Amino acid sequence: MTVDSPHADASPIRAAQYVRMSTEHQQYSTANQEDVIRDYARRRHFEIVTTYADEGKSGLNVAGRQSLQRLIADVQSGQAGFSAILVYDVSRWGRFQDADESAYYEYLCKRAGIAVHYCAEQFENDGGPTSTIIKSVKRAMAGEYSRELSSKVFQGQCRLIELGYRQGGPAGYGLRRMLIDQSGASKGLLDRGEQKSLQTDRVILVPGPEDEQEVVRSIYTSFVNDGRREAEISELLNARGIRTDLGRAWTRGTVRQVLTNEKYIGNNVYNRTSFKLKRRRVKNASDMWVRKDEAFEAVVSQELFYTAQGIIRERNRCYSDEEMIARLKSLSRQYPALSAGLIDGADGMPTSATYRSRFGSLVQAYRLAGYEPERDYGYLEINRHLRQMHPRLVSDLIQRLNGAGGVVVQETKGGLLLINGEYSASIVLSRCRQTPAGALRWVINIDQQFAPDITVLVRMDAFNQQAIDYYLLPIMDITAPRILFCETNGVFLDTFQFDSLDHFANLAARRRIEVAA
Repeated sequence: MTVDSPHADASPIRAAQYVRMSTEHQQYSTANQEDVIRDYARRRHFEIVTTYADEGKSGLNVAGRQSLQRLIADVQSGQAGFSAILVYDVSRWGRFQDADESAYYEYLCKRAGIAVHYCAEQFENDGGPTSTIIKSVKRAMAGEYSRELSSKVFQGQCRLIELGYRQGGPAGYGLRRMLIDQSGASKGLLDRGEQKSLQTDRVILVPGPEDEQEVVRSIYTSFVNDGRREAEISELLNARGIRTDLGRAWTRGTVRQVLTNEKYIGNNVYNRTSFKLKRRRVKNASDMWVRKDEAFEAVVSQELFYTAQGIIRERNRCYSDEEMIARLKSLSRQYPALSAGLIDGADGMPTSATYRSRFGSLVQAYRLAGYEPERDYGYLEINRHLRQMHPRLVSDLIQRLNGAGGVVVQETKGGLLLINGEYSASIVLSRCRQTPAGALRWVINIDQQFAPDITVLVRMDAFNQQAIDYYLLPIMDITAPRILFCETNGVFLDTFQFDSLDHFANLAARRRIEVAA
């Protein structure tokens, strides 16, 4: 019997396999990857002791790839239980848009003494110059493949839009999705959540039930002919017991969507926003939109639709700062108390959101207009400052942990930090409150839903501008859901008090144990 490994009589090398399948092609299914990896392991005398699988996950970045994140965390913990990682090929490790990111995750494994083997590649990943060059090229090619595929898919979607076919998303109130075959013959309506089953089938929009169409037309006539605002229209619809297509109550925003979407005059519009290659979502200028006019049967007339757009543009035209403040002053003289709802419902006024965007907050706009609300809204400013401060603190803490040699994974849901795959943490900012007697108080609510192992409490100074100290509160010792902090809190709580986050960062440090010769 012939084997590739010179260690056939020795104990097999313990290895983990990592497999990933996106939605590209059947040849890259996890089962087929495992077949190749299993054959490689047999020939090279590896024993596969654990599997990390990301199924249906994009390789563009590490976000959402829980198994890869867990693999890296296990490797960095020093207690992985294996000394090699077997992967189908370089692209299954990831199609990172930055080739250095792919190399970085492999380097973390190598630094921990765990080699990565690419089982379907024609080169040995031995760290030599040849393998280094080939990997760099293949990583760049993997990223370029994703870019080319994204471009081709986008071009294909644009072509279908220009032919009048719908590309994803719910139909919306008053409309339905109709499935048609390649000859244009109807195959029936699609319910919410249903998708086409044949590649050659297409989807178009058609008017929905007559009662829903009448509601859409009434929204336009109320807005254009009767001069009603979106909030007022939503109240009228809710009073009549009418619900949106999602079965929810109408709001100013949902009415606004009906009034501004061109699908109600039959236009097919695409690429209003971009989210290519998992990058940041951006709003595109109108000249970048892809469109097919009169692709579907209209629910409202073009005259009514474009009159509504003219009203919206005039109402939201660019006011100067002075004009905005003058209108706010005039409104304050008409009503004893101002509010966001009152501003949004008043004729000839910019929206409350416009005031927030222009002046930083509605409270600041009130001050410039000389209006002092009876209720103290200062806490809103403080909360806004803390919301802006929180992501900066989290980012700083992650850098500290990484600098100490830790591996940090931030969960999308709840924002918990998973550190070295061993324990979780969350950061909570507590604003300072002053009692009538002048004493300072802080309150923290421990997140019982996500239950972090350590809650990092950041106490703000008396002006709520910067942190004064930090409490590292372990879940095993802190069981109360709500804690009131004073300036001094006794031995039990102040045991967890620190002047900086250095101590917490040092907890993540890992050092290799030197073995005596």
